[in-house]
Amino acid sequence: MGLVLRLIVLGVGLGVIVGTALKLMAPRLVQGALGTPAPAAPVATKPGSGPMALGRFEPRQELVGLSQQWARLAAAQKGLTASGFLLVLDDGRYAELQPDLPLSAASSIKVPILLAGLEDLDRGKLRWNEPMPLTKEVVGGGAGWMANKPLGTRFPFFEAATEMIRVSDNTATNLLIRRLGGKTELNSRFRSLGLTATVVNNWLPDLDGTNTTSSRDLARSIALVDTGDKLTPRARDLFREIMGTSRTNTLIPLGILMGLGKDSSDPDSELLPEGITVYNKTGDIGIAYSDTALIQMPNGQRAVLAVMVKGPFNDPRSAELIRAMAGAVTKTLVKR
Repeated sequence: MGLVLRLIVLGVGLGVIVGTALKLMAPRLVQGALGTPAPAAPVATKPGSGPMALGRFEPRQELVGLSQQWARLAAAQKGLTASGFLLVLDDGRYAELQPDLPLSAASSIKVPILLAGLEDLDRGKLRWNEPMPLTKEVVGGGAGWMANKPLGTRFPFFEAATEMIRVSDNTATNLLIRRLGGKTELNSRFRSLGLTATVVNNWLPDLDGTNTTSSRDLARSIALVDTGDKLTPRARDLFREIMGTSRTNTLIPLGILMGLGKDSSDPDSELLPEGITVYNKTGDIGIAYSDTALIQMPNGQRAVLAVMVKGPFNDPRSAELIRAMAGAVTKTLVKR
C-alpha cells in the first residue's frame, strides 16, 4: 500500500513538471510549426551611430545645384573673388566654390586660433584662468578694448578667448597667439590639424591681409570641434559658448534669414522660432570679408559653412555676396 501511494505521488509530480514545461514551450512550438521566427533579442545601438550622431568632416555627396548657384552668384559680381564651402556633418552632403583658394583671413582666423587654444586647455598645457600680461608687442589696433588698458594688465585666458570672438578684440587675439607659442608654432599646429591654407604671418589687425585661410579650412576648424574629433565634450561646450557670444550677425545669419524670405536687424532672434541657430565669426578688413558658422537646422542636423570674398576696399557687394550665398544654402537645406 505504501509503495502504491509513493508511485501515485511521483506520477502527480511528474505530470505537473511536464505540464508546466509544455506551457512554457507552446509559443515556440507554434512559431516553429508556422515557420515564424522567434522575436530577436534587442540589439544594442553603438553610441554615436544613431540619428543624433556627431557626424564627421567627410564630404560624400555634392549638392551640385547649390555649387552651380554659388558659381553664378559669384560670376555676376565682376571684380570680386569668392570662395565657399558647406558640409552637412550628419550625412556628408556638400557644396563648394574654390574651397581651397587661400584668401586674406581677416578676423575669421580667430576661429582656428580658438580651436588651438581650447586644445591646449584640454591637454593641460594652459589653465582656464591663466593670466596673460599685456605687453607692447601684442597691442593691436582696431576692434576691441583690451588695447586701451595699461601695459602690464593681466587678462585670464577665458576672458581673452571670449573677447577675441565676442567683439573681435585684436589685442586678445595677439595675447593668444603669443601664449600658444607664437606665429611659427601656431602655423605648425594648423598644418597638423589639416588646415593647409591657414597661416598667421602678422599680428592682428593685419590690415594688409597677409594672414590667410580658405573656406574649407574655416569649415574644418568648426567641424573638428563639433564632431568631437579634437576636443573633449567639455571643451566643445566652451567653444560653442564662446562662439555664441559673437555680436556680428549681418553676414551668414542675416543671409540665412533672407533665404527664408525675411529680414531683420536681429537675425539671430528671428531664426530661433524657425528652429535655426547660428554660431558664427566674421572677418572684415575692407579688402576681404568672410564669415564662418556652425548651423543647427530645424531637422536636428548640423552644417558648417564658410564664405570668403576678396574685392575693392569697402565694396558693399562683398557682404551682399556672402548673404546671397548663405541664402542659397537655406533654400537648399531648409524645407518649408
